[in-house]
Amino acid sequence: MTMHQTIRPAERPDYASLPPLRPTDRQLQFAEKIAALSGIALPKDVQLDRANLSRWIEANQHRMARSNCVADNLPTARQIAWAERIARGRKRSIPEECYRSRDLLAKWIDANSW
Repeated sequence: MTMHQTIRPAERPDYASLPPLRPTDRQLQFAEKIAALSGIALPKDVQLDRANLSRWIEANQHRMARSNCVADNLPTARQIAWAERIARGRKRSIPEECYRSRDLLAKWIDANSW
């Protein structure tokens, strides 16, 4: 190849003509969890296409309340450690109910941080 010859870019494939991608197992499990916790059915046609399932998850994720998932409502270890550090510095105690709710502990941290 000489210096003046150019290389043509490869032709782009027509992605619209390709079949849709199948959803991943984790994606299906999460969608089924949302459907079960919110009491709605997961449509069959949505289960066949990854993009459609993603849109369905985004549209219905709000239906899965945190209160339904007890473990998800517990404060994180880092959140507890930070609250205990604030409590030691301020010479205050953390109320017991704050250890059972992520939101309550966050409010306590906001109210007592320096």
